[in-house]
Amino acid sequence: MKKSDFYFELPERLIAQHPLQQRDASRLLVLDRADGSVTHRHFRDLLDYVQPGDCIVFNNSRVIPARLMGHAVGHTTPTEVLLLTDKGDGLWECLTRPGRKTRAGVELTFGDGLLTATVESVQADGNRLIRFHYDGIFLELLDQLGTMPLPPYIKAKLDDPERYQTVYSKTPGSAAAPTAGLHFTEDLLTALEQKGVKLVFVTLHVGLGTFRPVKEDEITDHVMHSEYYVMDESAARTVNETRDAGGKVWAVGTTACRTLETIADDTGHVRAQSGWTDIFIYPGYRFKAVDHLVTNFHLPESTLMMLISAFATRDMVMDAYRQAIDEEYRFFSFGDSMLLY
Repeated sequence: MKKSDFYFELPERLIAQHPLQQRDASRLLVLDRADGSVTHRHFRDLLDYVQPGDCIVFNNSRVIPARLMGHAVGHTTPTEVLLLTDKGDGLWECLTRPGRKTRAGVELTFGDGLLTATVESVQADGNRLIRFHYDGIFLELLDQLGTMPLPPYIKAKLDDPERYQTVYSKTPGSAAAPTAGLHFTEDLLTALEQKGVKLVFVTLHVGLGTFRPVKEDEITDHVMHSEYYVMDESAARTVNETRDAGGKVWAVGTTACRTLETIADDTGHVRAQSGWTDIFIYPGYRFKAVDHLVTNFHLPESTLMMLISAFATRDMVMDAYRQAIDEEYRFFSFGDSMLLY
């Protein structure tokens, strides 16, 4: 399949620049995969679709303030460093700008020397491996010196950084939010539990590879980025018990979906494990673990468009997107939501 098969024209005015005041007031486009029909609802109406005995799988990763502004030692030109992946022992894979200022061996300083770093190597894709030097707790220094790495299509300032976190975020490590979960409120989570729905939490730390465009014309030539995931014993047991009892497994977002599909065997059962996934899901893929998918509206020609086109069909998804544009849904991270039922 061609990358262009997943292209659509989106008016810029439909790219949401701010989150809604009430998270679950966003709109919900429901795509019935049985016949391709589309229904327009609101996100809180998700309660009407989830049934007692189902389980919903959420990604509880928390976005870290991963954008640091500093400069090379002995220079005054600002240098931007964006943390992507924690390699352990103070070593991070990063994006830097301007790249010419961050060659191997360059020393960097942030916050008047409160945090320093050494560029250890430049990778083939241009990312840097940077080792940070500090006293104290690294995440506390990030809270002090870093800023939230909003996607490039959001130009407006975010007044409350918590609005780029899910209400159930717990484990720090993402460079971008698992945005399908931004619509959930504490009240909605409580209502789901009261209905007899089981809530399951996994962790997948979202990298900025999510926003990288597919450059190859043939999508099968695309090399997927890797992301770290964790599923514990309790989560695996609940997913398997749901499947064995005939309940449906819901994934909130493509990150939860990719985690489940990475771990699941051919029967849809999962086991507790952690590791790195670079699973690339596109039309032709047979889903094993996920029965229903809650997701946001995605960038044209993105790997996320390809995933949801595999979950439904490309024609169904493209038609639903045309209807969403006609109805002036809000798109991307702070936008409205979609249920592939």
